[in-house]
Amino acid sequence: MKSEIIIEPRYAETDQMGIIHHSVYPVWYEMARVKFCFDIGLPFQHIEQRGVGLVMVHMALTYLKPARFGEFVRIETRLTEFSKVRMTFKYEVYNDANEMINQGETKLVWLGKDLKPLNIYKDHADIYELFKKQLEE
Repeated sequence: MKSEIIIEPRYAETDQMGIIHHSVYPVWYEMARVKFCFDIGLPFQHIEQRGVGLVMVHMALTYLKPARFGEFVRIETRLTEFSKVRMTFKYEVYNDANEMINQGETKLVWLGKDLKPLNIYKDHADIYELFKKQLEE
């Protein structure tokens, strides 16, 4: 499954040249992940209400072209790897001209309330099945 989010960059996210600062992309990735969860029917707050968390253990980004203030960006998000403990999301960021301007991935680990890695299948099989289904589509 592919989830999409449209973002209108804020002026505060720019540098002096009107280009979106590189530090903003991880925030946009997080917005895209939260939207992905919403799109599959599991809003992020519902995950947290069940005492489950996700911690990022790896992030990689490639900047291809600048994003600019005054232009919308579209982020396509896909789940590309999934296990009982980890998952990987891939992101493709496009500008108004539909050119890919950035791509990246994040790897996350499920955590319990004790902040220790959690086997999501063992403790929340319904969440496991929902995410697994997205990987298969």
